[in-house]
Formats: sequence, C-alpha cells, structure tokens
Amino acid sequence: MSGYKRMRRQHQKQLIALENKLKAEMDEHQLKVQKEVETHANNAYIELEKLAKRHIVQSEKEMTTALADEKKFQQQIATQQKKELITFLDNQKKQYKLCKEKIKEEMNEDHSTPKKEKQERLSKHKDNMQHSQAEEEAQLLAQQRVFYNRNCRAFKRKVMIKRHDLEQEQIRKELNRKKALKEMEHGMLIRQDESTQELEQRQLETLQKLRMDLIRLQHQTELENQIEYNNRRESELHRKHVLELRQQPKNLKVLELQIKKQFQDTCKVQTKQYKALRHHQMEVTPKAEHKTVLKALKDEQTRKLAILAEQYEQSINEMMASQALRLDEAQEAECQALRQQLQQEMELLNAYQSKIKMQTEMQQEREQQKLEQKVSLWRAHLEQKIEEELVSLQKERTDCIKHLLERQEREIDNFDMESTRLGFCNLGTLDFPKDGNR
Repeated sequence: MSGYKRMRRQHQKQLIALENKLKAEMDEHQLKVQKEVETHANNAYIELEKLAKRHIVQSEKEMTTALADEKKFQQQIATQQKKELITFLDNQKKQYKLCKEKIKEEMNEDHSTPKKEKQERLSKHKDNMQHSQAEEEAQLLAQQRVFYNRNCRAFKRKVMIKRHDLEQEQIRKELNRKKALKEMEHGMLIRQDESTQELEQRQLETLQKLRMDLIRLQHQTELENQIEYNNRRESELHRKHVLELRQQPKNLKVLELQIKKQFQDTCKVQTKQYKALRHHQMEVTPKAEHKTVLKALKDEQTRKLAILAEQYEQSINEMMASQALRLDEAQEAECQALRQQLQQEMELLNAYQSKIKMQTEMQQEREQQKLEQKVSLWRAHLEQKIEEELVSLQKERTDCIKHLLERQEREIDNFDMESTRLGFCNLGTLDFPKDGNR
C-alpha cells in the first residue's frame, strides 16, 4: 500500500510540473500568433504600396508608348497615302497615253477629215482628259485627308479605351490583391485558430494520458499480482496431478499381472483340454486319418489361443483406459473447480477496475466537451468577423469599380461628342490599316 501512496504522490508532482510546462507553451504560442498577425499586416501594407508605384510606372510607360504608336500610325498612313497617290498618278498617265494612242489611230483611219480638224479634236480630248484626271486627283486627296483625320481620331479613341482597360486591369489587380491579402489573413487566422485548438487538444490529451497512466499502472500491478497468485495455485495443483500420474503406472502394473495370470491359467486349461481331446480322437479315428485329425486339432488349438491372446490384449487396454479416464476425470474436476474460483476472483478485480476506469473516462469526457464548447464559440466569433470583413471588402470593390467605370464612360461620351462635332461618327467600328493597306 505504501508503494501505491508513493506512486500517487509522484504522479501528483508530475501533473503539477506538466501543467506549468503546458501553460508556458501556450503563452509562447499566443505571443507567436500575435507577432505573425502584425508581420502580415506590415507586409500587406508594403506590398500594396509597391503595387501602386508599379501601376504609376506602368501607366507612364503606356502613355509614352501610346504617343510613339500614334506618331508611327500617322506616318504609316501618310506613307501609304503617298504610295497610293503615286500609283494613282502613274495609272492616270498610262490611261492618258492609251486614250491618246487610241484617238490617233481612229483619226488616222478617217481619211476624209481634214488634218486641222483632227488636231483640234485631239487637243479637245486632251483637255477633257486632263480636267477629268485633275478632278479625280483632287477627289483622291480629299478622301485621303478625311481618311487620315478619321483614322487618327479613331486611333486616339482606341488609345483612350486601351488606357481605360489598363486602369480597369490595374484597379482589379489592386482589389484582387487586397482580397488575396485579406484571404491570406483570414487563412492565417483560421490556421492559428486550428493550431491553438490542436495545442489545447494535445495538452488536454497529455494531461488525461498521464492520469490514465496512473490508473493503468495501478491496475497492471493488481493484475500481475492476481495472475501470479493464479499461476501459483495452478502450479500447486499441477504438481499434485503429476504425483498422481507418477503413481498411476504402479497400480496399472499390479492389475496387468492379475490379468496375465488369468490368461496363463486359461491357456493351461486349454492345453489340458486339447491333450485329452487329441488322445480321444486317436483312439476313435482310423490310423490312416490320424495325420489329418491332428492337423485339424492343432489349427483349432492355435485359433483358440489367438482368440485368448486377443482378449488378453483387449482386457489390458480396457483396464488402462478405464483407469486413465477415472484419473483424468478426477483431475479435470479439480482443475475446473480451481479455474472457476480464480475466474470469480479475476472478475471481481476487473469489475472494480472497470468502475474506476469508467469514472475517470466520464471526467475526461466532461473536460473534452468543455473544450469543444469553448472552441466552437471562438470559431463562430472568428467566422463572423471574417464574414463582416469580406462584405466590407466586396462593397469597397463594387464602389471603386463603379466610380472608375462612370468616370471612363464620361470621358468616352465627351470624346464621341467632340468627334461628332468634327464630323466623325462610329469611330469604334473603324478598321485600321494593316500591312500597308487601308
């Protein structure tokens, strides 16, 4: 009993030391969690500042690129229109030459018309063709001028839309990054909550395991003592039965000698009877048949002696089996009685230990339920906080995008109104020249 008391005092010291250790571990965990939250907030602020600066640099770069592209686009149109004008003038010259040749051929075929009249007609045709070609050239130049102004205006509109797209992309990137950072923060809070839960659960399990180890050690000691007692009782009974089994062959030997003597006496009687029968048969049987009769009598004697020997062996076996059975039954009855007694004692011990174990498990279950309730309440509070922050972030996102789209829509409307005033409509559907073609 004093051993149990020492064991319980030692266990109490272990519990106190473990509780102090777990409290220090929880304080360190809380400090680490707080530092992680502050670090994430600082990193998020720095990252959003860097993103805003990158967007400013990107916008300036896109503006410079747009101005260069506009200048290049104007040069491409001017170069293309210059090529078109040269081609147009070359075609006019060829057409003028062909028409002139054709008129000359017609005049040469007409021999009745005077030469002077032919010259006048030829000069008139030349004047008409030059006038028509001059009008066509002026018309082409006017079309090119309208085309140039319209396409430059449309290009400006395209650049403005591209700038709007960039602004939308940038604000969406910024909002998406804010959302991602907020989701990272929420994920971090959830992971911290889960790690805190795991730590609390692990600490509770450690304390409960230590309590159960004490009970398990006490029960194990009791069981070992009971098993040792059971083994000692069974060993004593086994030694008793071994002594009885050692005595068994002596008793069997006496009985076997008695049966053997009976067998020998029976064989002697059989032999006397055989001799008397043989003498009688020799007297009543003719001499010529003596050999046959003797052989038959000899066979009959051998058969009966074999039957007696078989009966002897059977009697020996039955006697040994009967004696062994009686001994086995008696020993088995003793073993059964001892097993029942030991089983009852073991059942009483198991019932007592089960009661102690059940009470401890109920206490641990109450502790577990209390922890689960605490965890559930804190998790609900955290999820409510996350939901409110997500709703606020979504509202901020909607408002920012709405204000940006409204401002861009006003810019497009003002630009289109100015374009209409200048005589350009539907600039958004205009195709731009590619690869030197209008």
